[in-house]
Amino acid sequence: MKSVQQARSSSVYRAAVTVGLIAYGVVHILIAWIALQVAWGGSGEEASQQGAMREMASTPLGSGLLWVVAIGLFALVIWQGFELVLGERKASAAGRIVVYLALGISAAKVAMGSGGSGEAGQKSMTARLMAETPGRILVVVIGLVVIAVAARHFYKAYTKKFTEDLTGGVSDGTVMLGQAGYGAKGAALLIVGGLIAWAAISSEPAKAGGLDTALRTVKEQPFGTALLTLMALGIACFGVYCFVWSRNAKT
Repeated sequence: MKSVQQARSSSVYRAAVTVGLIAYGVVHILIAWIALQVAWGGSGEEASQQGAMREMASTPLGSGLLWVVAIGLFALVIWQGFELVLGERKASAAGRIVVYLALGISAAKVAMGSGGSGEAGQKSMTARLMAETPGRILVVVIGLVVIAVAARHFYKAYTKKFTEDLTGGVSDGTVMLGQAGYGAKGAALLIVGGLIAWAAISSEPAKAGGLDTALRTVKEQPFGTALLTLMALGIACFGVYCFVWSRNAKT
């Protein structure tokens, strides 16, 4: 246990967490950028985490940057692993482990030249699950879980609960960034969860999808361009909040 505490207080460990949170922020900034392109004229790239990875891969230093992102995200998995074992908010740590691990694996795959199937693959998997009644029930449950996560994001935005992740004084600007970011992510996840659940209830797997489908659904609504722009700016705010978080993370 003493060695674990020493590892958590080491400068290398803190630096790894800092790099990871910066990488997490960059991913959200790229998602916001793609979402803005969708809002104002369309984009061929998915407005999703995987789309953000591919956008990064298209830059001159893309492969190297993706490996930095992947390593940083895996460092966050270790960070939350410690929190899961030693911390008080175990449910939160477990959820974050899943998110960071999935993103880290996605970044590594894209860095190695495998872009993955993206949302098309998700819809195909949903269709296979919905071929049988138990699978359809599972899809509904998944949708409800995503909606529950969205509610948690709204709760954190409203109560400013996210400030518990930070050390030291928290400025008004940081609080505003966090509230806008968590609120926008909550709205996006609410749509994702609703689409997944409705796809199962209506027996139309094509309606299911991830973040890209959710954002493009917003674009198709009345005043969709304005709404999607606001959501993109909110997601960008979360990215900037991650940069602040990286400097003041409780490790």
